[in-house]
Amino acid sequence: MNILGRLALADGKGVVRLEDRYDTDIDDLWSAVTDPERLARWYGKVEGDLRLGGAFTVYLESADLEGRCRVDVCEPPQRLRYTSRESDESAARGNGPAPFDQTVEATLRADGNQTVLTIEVRGLPADKLEYFGAGWQLHAENLAAYLTGRTPDDSRWAELVPAYQEQAKALRSQ
Repeated sequence: MNILGRLALADGKGVVRLEDRYDTDIDDLWSAVTDPERLARWYGKVEGDLRLGGAFTVYLESADLEGRCRVDVCEPPQRLRYTSRESDESAARGNGPAPFDQTVEATLRADGNQTVLTIEVRGLPADKLEYFGAGWQLHAENLAAYLTGRTPDDSRWAELVPAYQEQAKALRSQ
């Protein structure tokens, strides 16, 4: 199984960093990660302004999770960073951790006919880090599926969790 992500701890909070290569040019990948219509095909329903200083909401149907986000950095087509927090209403419906602030940064780099996407998510609950690792890898895989015309497959999450549990266990034992 190809594990794209690495888990880490910083100031007591969890960090997920993953990298993958996509068979598309940087402008197309940038569009796939910032255009609400395209995001809806592989990630979730996004409404609002994905420009510097803009605010948007995201709804992930598979997790019944709604987040409110603010764009902190927007440098098309190389870099997007936003801060996100799950809504209190969404948290009340789920069984996850209490709402927390997380920072999500996507960096794109052209490499020939491909584009390398690095995603780093900071501020995650350290005791649930493995689940966030699996979730973010699933998002990266769903993006790849969308770009190649395949249907995203959320069932992979359960297959990914054990590998991320091993990483989290090693972190916690340090």
